[in-house]
Amino acid sequence: MENKKLLKFMTFNLRVDVTGDGINSFTNRFERVLDVINKEKPDVIGFQEVIDSMRTRLRENLDGYTVQGCGRDKKYHGESMLIAYRTSDVELISLDNIWLSPTPKIPGSNFGGDQSSCPRMLTSVLLKHNEVEEPFRFINTHLDHQGAQARYLGAMEIVQLISGYSEKFVMTGDFNALPESPEIKLITSALAYRGAYDCTSDLSGTFHNFGRIADNPVKIDYIFTDACCEKSYVVEDIPVNGQYYSDHNAVCALISL
Repeated sequence: MENKKLLKFMTFNLRVDVTGDGINSFTNRFERVLDVINKEKPDVIGFQEVIDSMRTRLRENLDGYTVQGCGRDKKYHGESMLIAYRTSDVELISLDNIWLSPTPKIPGSNFGGDQSSCPRMLTSVLLKHNEVEEPFRFINTHLDHQGAQARYLGAMEIVQLISGYSEKFVMTGDFNALPESPEIKLITSALAYRGAYDCTSDLSGTFHNFGRIADNPVKIDYIFTDACCEKSYVVEDIPVNGQYYSDHNAVCALISL
């Protein structure tokens, strides 16, 4: 009989550390970030907007997790598609950093055209939980904030990549795209043959800009999978003396693998 396990996955845009954010700079709210993770206890996390200094702090302070990922720039610095998984329960089998571009193995490469100056990438890992017989694929990404064409090309590259995987997959990320956008529809339609879907489709918005648009947050963070999602939810961000844990709500999904 196949052995299945219900695992909790989280997508978490941490907002890059900017001094101008004042009380809401990452340096000031770091303890709140750790509190969210310690409370939710996800098995696997996909972080976005993690620069070098933030990556170091997470590796030093995220107890019980192994942290993987590199920066997106030419010299592997800058923002990373950071992945964290429970060290005691999950084993890393393989890791691949891929730049969303015509040259995916060249660090810092991009599509050009309407893409911003930011390189975009994904980190893909093959993981195995010690209570599950088969390994699973976990992918974390962050599509361009400026170029619609760049986002669509990035989504197409992601679809082609996932189509080559034989394992069940879970993909987290900030896609900078609304649910009805062509890039999101491409992902769900092109991967429908393997039963993939957005398991956060019933959730409200995720980007609130440190409460500035809290009444009408924007849905741009997603968790896609071709496995059975039992439940998904937004982790509420209630400010403490004006301080939020991020400008995005973290999102969790309970997925059976």
